[in-house]
Amino acid sequence: MEAFFQRKRELFKGLAIERHEDVEWQEYPVLHLDFNAKDYTRDDESLYLHIDSYLREWEEEYGMKAEEKALDTRFRNLIRSVYDATGHQVVVLIDEYDKPLLQNLSRERRERREKFRDMLKGFYGVFKTCDQYIRFVFLTGVTKFGKVSVFSDLNNIRDLTLEPDYNSICGITESELLADMREGIEALAERQKLSIAETCGKLKRNYDGYRFSEDDDAEGIYNPFSLLNVMASRRFADYWFMTGTPTMLIELLRDRDIELTELDGATRTESELLGLDLVFRDPIPLLFQSGYLTIKGTGYDMETVYRLGFPNEEVERAFLRALVPYYINTRQIDGGFKVDRSPETALAQIHEKGYADRYLADRRTVIKVGVEFSTSERNISEWIVE
Repeated sequence: MEAFFQRKRELFKGLAIERHEDVEWQEYPVLHLDFNAKDYTRDDESLYLHIDSYLREWEEEYGMKAEEKALDTRFRNLIRSVYDATGHQVVVLIDEYDKPLLQNLSRERRERREKFRDMLKGFYGVFKTCDQYIRFVFLTGVTKFGKVSVFSDLNNIRDLTLEPDYNSICGITESELLADMREGIEALAERQKLSIAETCGKLKRNYDGYRFSEDDDAEGIYNPFSLLNVMASRRFADYWFMTGTPTMLIELLRDRDIELTELDGATRTESELLGLDLVFRDPIPLLFQSGYLTIKGTGYDMETVYRLGFPNEEVERAFLRALVPYYINTRQIDGGFKVDRSPETALAQIHEKGYADRYLADRRTVIKVGVEFSTSERNISEWIVE
């Protein structure tokens, strides 16, 4: 987007956008702010200093005097000055707009999170007051903070998360995979000594399955990071897991009491899944928004209800390897986590609670496992399988 609005047309040769005659190749001034590569957990000034560094750079670029004013005031003055200096409206691109809040989700950091929220609320509120000077604004982030939070002053934000037209904006579809990566599939199949059909099936089981639309016939999305890595290395591996598990998820699960068996197959309404800041009380929205869970089906009860589950085998393995050990180790044993109970008792609970019932109509084999966690051995001591 930055390259497009800077009119770097040569970078788009051979792409679909080059063939659209109605595309406006007009150069605009771009303010690009990235919140990703920064640690906001150390002190209360980290967010201010990060935004201040961007403002100072832009103020110097456009010949403005860096006065000691509130961030929102400086940002507002900057946008107006850039418009006056260039004669063109301003494009604002923000990466990971919510990173400062997500890094401070834990209860012990509540005061810092609220301070950061108020700071970002004023900063993002500039978009409304400077609307006539702005050509385009695009923000990316893991989660959506509702109108009661950082966007409470805005009423013109369009959320693309579950819009059908944008279902495939952040991934690779199967039709794109088969059309544009045929050589990679063939090389992978040769290296793994598999047929083309077997290779495509394994790619689908491991890396496909994301869905960002309520339409039941929406095309599944492959994880682009994993897909490009498996093509480059010509070997199957859990590449998504290698990117690391966000600390925020570990802290959120530590602070919330939720049965792990409730995650795969969980149901949430759209308002619960995307808005109203329920993320602070319910881990399911954040697990969905960070890629551990995706939409598996929809229903309707006053409003759209989404059934969630793991997108694919790679993500399910990543969850079991990364989150479950932290989740078990950080929960208090006297707070309800079941240990030193026989595997027969555990299996009886599976039957009593009907944990497997939701899968009975599934064609896959259902396996029930009763496990005993021993406090003395600090490990799994016994298990039975049905």
